[in-house]
Amino acid sequence: MKQFYTLSIFLTALLAPSAVLANNSTVDTGTTAWMMMSVALVLLMIPGLAMFYGGLVRTKNVLSTMMHSYIALAIIGVLWVAVGYSLTFGNSILGGVIGWNSDYFFLQGIDNTIVDGIPEYIMAMFQGKFAIITPALISGAIAERVYLRGYSLFIALWFLFVYCPLCHWIWSPEGWLFNYGAAGVIDLAGGLVIHVSAGASALVAAIYIGPRKGFPNRPMHPNNLVMTMMGAGLLWVGWFGFNAGSTLQSGLDTARALTMTQISAASGALTWLIIEAIAFRKATALGFASGILAGLVVITPAAAVVLPKGALFLGAASSLVCFYALKMKMKFGYDDSLDCFGIHGVGSGLGVLLLCFFVRQSWMDSAAQAAGGSWGAFDQLGVQLVGMGVTIALAVPVTYLLCVFVEKTVGFRIDAQSELEGLDQALHGEKGYGLTDSTLNQ
Repeated sequence: MKQFYTLSIFLTALLAPSAVLANNSTVDTGTTAWMMMSVALVLLMIPGLAMFYGGLVRTKNVLSTMMHSYIALAIIGVLWVAVGYSLTFGNSILGGVIGWNSDYFFLQGIDNTIVDGIPEYIMAMFQGKFAIITPALISGAIAERVYLRGYSLFIALWFLFVYCPLCHWIWSPEGWLFNYGAAGVIDLAGGLVIHVSAGASALVAAIYIGPRKGFPNRPMHPNNLVMTMMGAGLLWVGWFGFNAGSTLQSGLDTARALTMTQISAASGALTWLIIEAIAFRKATALGFASGILAGLVVITPAAAVVLPKGALFLGAASSLVCFYALKMKMKFGYDDSLDCFGIHGVGSGLGVLLLCFFVRQSWMDSAAQAAGGSWGAFDQLGVQLVGMGVTIALAVPVTYLLCVFVEKTVGFRIDAQSELEGLDQALHGEKGYGLTDSTLNQ
């Protein structure tokens, strides 16, 4: 993502969009076509996530859980157009805390803007899909026990007070983390902006809201692992747009990011199966799906800078660490229902840090030149640690305050009777499968 903004005259566009049109009026149809496809691929990840999460909950909550992913399309989709694009990619104000550009409200100032051969509408829509899926990830940690109204208010506020500032700091060319150190924080497609922020916030929300009734003593089996497997497959396909599209070009860096994404996902899936074979003498479909995700999230920040050996190692390391991270919720007693923190937060956080030791030499040489001297893996690790610390320091306390606010205003944790009945019936008056056997609703 940084390559796009660094090479473009994006900052000029903030003040004079017409100048961009005059100086860069030719659309690169090849790159534009790829970016349009990337928008569609990232959008595909929303129903993929809905299927992945929906299959993992109990029958009585399948629709409500899927709605948590889909409703983000509407709520964040509107907020992004109205104010989100301005808050993230506008000029820095308040000492760099947030962006601001009135021409970006409702995308009113980019109707004729073309930047580096790409209509700026495409850029806005691509970034908008990232903004949508990030709060939707959090829903996995609080599934089966929250009001839809409370969740809706929570993700709207979380988007404004966590996602937008963090995105501005790391991805805007005026962001302080974008410019921190010799070459800024490395986060191609959202290791920090998306997965660590969502994972940390998910943990806070899960602890604040409390466990589901009966957790951990009552069995809470997935209702449809077939749907979960289909969701994992859609996420894998969509992730090519997620990572390779984040290069914002159609060239060598795009090919690198796409390739590393495939390698890491395959490595993660295979490693999880091997771990299960050793630990349980059997390989599970859920384990395979978890390994896919572990491999995908770890490569998200690193796909444009590491080599194939690095992608193989990162995918395997992520599955190993995430496998044991999932056991933490049983040890410490918090109910991260669908393991948002255990996979997204832990796996992507691992990638943010370990990528420093697998960065290709050409990138490191450029960083050393920018630093005016030597620049090595541990120098970049220091930068990455700052990015990690800032992400957690923003997400954790703000999420806690938002949880308190939502609970005190519209209500967050659902009442006990509705939780027992099931959210599909209590909140939506529907059943996901039309099944009548009461034993399936437990």
